[in-house]
Amino acid sequence: MSFFKKLFEKKQQQVQNNQNRYAEFWQWFQQHQQHFHRVVDEMNQDTIQRDFFDQLSPELEKVHVGIFFLTGMYDQETAELILTPDGVISNIIFVEELVAAAPEIAGWKFTALKPASDIHQTSIAMHCHEFSQETLSFYLRDHDGYPDEIDLVVVHDQYNEEQKAEFLQAVYIFLDNYLGEYDSITKLDQVSVRCRQDAEKELMPMESLKNILILKTSEISRLDKVIRTNTDEDEYISLQGETNEGLPLIAVLNSTLLDWDQKASHPWMMIIEITYHGQNSSGMPPSKQYEQLEHIEQALLAELKDVDGYLNIGRETGNHLRTMYFAAKDFRKPSKVIDQIIEKYSNDFEIEVSIFKDKYWRCLNKFGR
Repeated sequence: MSFFKKLFEKKQQQVQNNQNRYAEFWQWFQQHQQHFHRVVDEMNQDTIQRDFFDQLSPELEKVHVGIFFLTGMYDQETAELILTPDGVISNIIFVEELVAAAPEIAGWKFTALKPASDIHQTSIAMHCHEFSQETLSFYLRDHDGYPDEIDLVVVHDQYNEEQKAEFLQAVYIFLDNYLGEYDSITKLDQVSVRCRQDAEKELMPMESLKNILILKTSEISRLDKVIRTNTDEDEYISLQGETNEGLPLIAVLNSTLLDWDQKASHPWMMIIEITYHGQNSSGMPPSKQYEQLEHIEQALLAELKDVDGYLNIGRETGNHLRTMYFAAKDFRKPSKVIDQIIEKYSNDFEIEVSIFKDKYWRCLNKFGR
């Protein structure tokens, strides 16, 4: 009981800390808002960098690392500040909460995530190419066994394989602006770019993409009602192997979940990698660190419950690394929970987290299920 009491108290403290950071940021912004408004209105490249961008960036970093921004005049009287995680899913919740905490300030509009725009006003010039409805079209690729996956293939008239990375970067920026950042991140499972002659299906104009995604999202909305409970009663398997250096690897996995035919109902994957010292124990965690790792897992399980849409799939240990796998219906709460864990154990472990869309849990295929 004492452990969970401390966990609850720590959670309440973290929530308060976040709220304080949001309040402190907006207090600071209000003190400078008139000057910032004037700088944005004038939109001089030299002064806006020095007098706004360079001032704002360190203050946002105090709130949370990984919050970026765009600015401009929304209309003749109103300046707009758009806060964005720049594609990092785990930071979306902190952007949303920061904007939700914003006070009403005359002459300012605050927006969480890049908003959608009209197709006729969406044009990106990058890498010596134009990305607009004039140069882009698309189709959706079908996959046997993955009926609910939305795999978008964007076709550019001038695509070439030598600039594959550059074309993909520009297409992602175009989609963020056209669909809006949130829909671009959450509605698309895969995005790739091809040239017209390599297209596998009939091409559709980019202006129809929004309606197509609305239709596809409606079709898979049935998955929203799928909840997996009582996972404690599931069957588990233990796998053993070794690294190329001969160090042991041990995985404990929920085999019932790995064989589940409703994986797409929990499309968000969170992978947590915790590095520990195991030089004197064949790459396995020493007893003290093993106990800490168990506490971390119990803290996660206390917050991320199966009935609420969060599934603990299992863990892998060895070679100085503990990796935990969670699938989820939503990414917001896992982002906040693991952020609290990282802060609490920052002096003990190096913790890396990846949160991404993996509707059919393909990242777990290595376990052979």
